[in-house]
Amino acid sequence: MPSTATTVTTAPDEELAAVAEATSHRLMERLTGLTDRLVGEILADDPAYLGFVPHDELWQTVRDILDESIDAMGRRALGEEPELAKAIAIGRRRAEQGLPLESLLRAFRVGGRVYWETMIEVVSDDEPSALPILLRFASIVWHSNELQSNAVADAYRRTESELLRRSGERVQALLDALLDGRGADGGLAKAAAAALDLPMNGRYAVVVLRWPRRDPGFERPEELGGMRSVWRMRTDGEIVVVELGDRGTGAVAAALEPLFRGAAGISPAVEGLAALGRARWLAEIALQTCDSGDRRITRLDDRLPAALVVSQPELSGYLGASVLGPLTDLDPVDREILLETLATWLDCEGSAARTASRLYCHRNTVFNRLRRLEQLTSRSLHRPRDVVELALALDALNLVTSDEARDRLLN
Repeated sequence: MPSTATTVTTAPDEELAAVAEATSHRLMERLTGLTDRLVGEILADDPAYLGFVPHDELWQTVRDILDESIDAMGRRALGEEPELAKAIAIGRRRAEQGLPLESLLRAFRVGGRVYWETMIEVVSDDEPSALPILLRFASIVWHSNELQSNAVADAYRRTESELLRRSGERVQALLDALLDGRGADGGLAKAAAAALDLPMNGRYAVVVLRWPRRDPGFERPEELGGMRSVWRMRTDGEIVVVELGDRGTGAVAAALEPLFRGAAGISPAVEGLAALGRARWLAEIALQTCDSGDRRITRLDDRLPAALVVSQPELSGYLGASVLGPLTDLDPVDREILLETLATWLDCEGSAARTASRLYCHRNTVFNRLRRLEQLTSRSLHRPRDVVELALALDALNLVTSDEARDRLLN
């Protein structure tokens, strides 16, 4: 950030330079006492200063910048601009120490006042007749103080931004490590708890989001329904860690529903940050139970059979081919009608009447289609095990069978 101080062009003033040079010699003789005085006034004005900066460090910093300022007095009277390297270094250091910027700037204002007052005292004691000349130095003192203050503030803000960026990167790296399943390292979980400000042994759920398209205006809330949430963007989607407290994952789904327009998978509740890797995997499984075009929020607990299918794609594909393979020889339209009827009957919990209502046909038509399906697959909808096989085979066909394999199976 550029300095906002207005540059003051000071014409060389030989008479003032001579007074300033003499004054600087006398101030150098008092440098230790002047340092003690200025440190005392800074701490009287802001007692909390020592909570961030050790006393010895503050004293040495004050002495160094006073030494530089006093040494340059004569040259400043001749128009030389002040050196700002020490001010920049102070700004960086105080940002690293966490001292509030207002406290730092107030210290520089106190420093300018004490510096000017001490100059007046020295000249009044040793050469009162030079006071009118010294007064011309006032504008130089306050201009220098303004330049130093602006340099300090600029360096502080740049360093603060860099520290925040580094801190953010560290937090993201710790969160990534947990989500990647490295939470068994107790030191990692402890460090992540401190960096994320989350309880190490709390109850958590993980949500994996799949956007239909990225919404640049979407604001990621720090809370979902009163539950603390931490968001992590990744190239393949977005992950949210939710601190549940005593709530259930249904509360997460309800809070996310009005905010999100896409597909999402929610893990079951897990205990502790160390379990976030497992929770993320379970949330991804829940998300995989959604068709590619789905826009719904799915809890794993509501989709366990389908979760079993997608977590074992090769075996599930074999199941689908074994159970529904006999439909291969049917006309494609006829085949889709039978599969749609089965899917609707399962959704309607085995109610032929509700299935007929949803498909806009007579209930006897539903019975006829289901009997035909039973004959083709050699499964009975009156035997629970057969119903389970048919349901899992249908999920396999829809969720894990590639379009090419589906075509080979059913066309």
